[in-house]
Amino acid sequence: MPKKRALITGITGQDGSYLAEFLLSKGYEVHGLVRRASTFNRGRIEHLFKDVSRDAPNFQLHYGDLGDSNSLLRVLMLTKPDEVYNLAAQSHVGVSFDMPEYTGDITAIGTTRLLEALRTSGLPSRFYQASSSELYGKAVLAPQNEETPFYPRSPYGCAKAYAFYLTRNYRESYGMFAVNGILFNHESPRRSENFVTRKITLSIANIIAGRQECLHLGNLEAKRDWGYAKEFVEGMWMMLQEATPEDFVLATGRTATVREFLELALGIARIPFERSGTGESEIYRDTRSGKTIVSIDPRYYRPAEVDCLLGDATKARAQLGWQPKTTLPELVEIMVRADLEWAGVRL
Repeated sequence: MPKKRALITGITGQDGSYLAEFLLSKGYEVHGLVRRASTFNRGRIEHLFKDVSRDAPNFQLHYGDLGDSNSLLRVLMLTKPDEVYNLAAQSHVGVSFDMPEYTGDITAIGTTRLLEALRTSGLPSRFYQASSSELYGKAVLAPQNEETPFYPRSPYGCAKAYAFYLTRNYRESYGMFAVNGILFNHESPRRSENFVTRKITLSIANIIAGRQECLHLGNLEAKRDWGYAKEFVEGMWMMLQEATPEDFVLATGRTATVREFLELALGIARIPFERSGTGESEIYRDTRSGKTIVSIDPRYYRPAEVDCLLGDATKARAQLGWQPKTTLPELVEIMVRADLEWAGVRL
């Protein structure tokens, strides 16, 4: 029986790298779409090349871009994938306020280009669209499930809403097997450094190593449903193994504030601390050294804040058999210890 083939956009990111590992473990031939860049950005997937056979390669990369329709069609026709996972995007919510047009072009219209290229190709590929809990934004109901109305509060959330409805439209209009995975926040040591969870764990490691004085954060009271990215990518795959295409929420069903994540990380790193001040004047001080190690910086506030996101993955548990296994304290420990090891710090 021939190997299944998968094409992953955004393969150099957190989710793309974990998904590639998972699919390779399932015996897939994995192809990744990568943009040409002047700097090397393949650190998360470099280890996957060591197992590639020159005679029968099972992991290959192809140049292309969600901003270039022809490259998408070319790569689809070259690879003829059984499954397409669209994980590429301008995915940082804060940056989307600074670059709304670019975010819309890549995150929203880029999905159009890929879906249209897949339709034009005539390939029977199954299509997964990476949707986001940011669709719910100023959520009117909690917890949020597949039926909860969307209320995006950022250009990124709006772009993801466009991509969500377009994926559903191609499914209903053309009979394509196209699904949306509405994933709530999922983190790991591979999370980009400008996302708050990884910013916290990496900064703590750098502070202990003497490379950084202070960690600057925005809203500590924002609540999120945080899970482990390595477990969430399995749910993506499960959605494409179903008999009929449907949309699913993946979430842990528990919520915690940025403050709780921060204090868990400080505890795991064995940094004794005390808090003082309120609002923009609040600080965290290391009680051993007396130094301020965390302060509030209004530059990191969003123009329109999302206060609380909490997911209900009942449908995914019942139909897919998917469920998260890693608790938040366990996830924070995984991330803190990985960054301490990177910084050369031993507790």
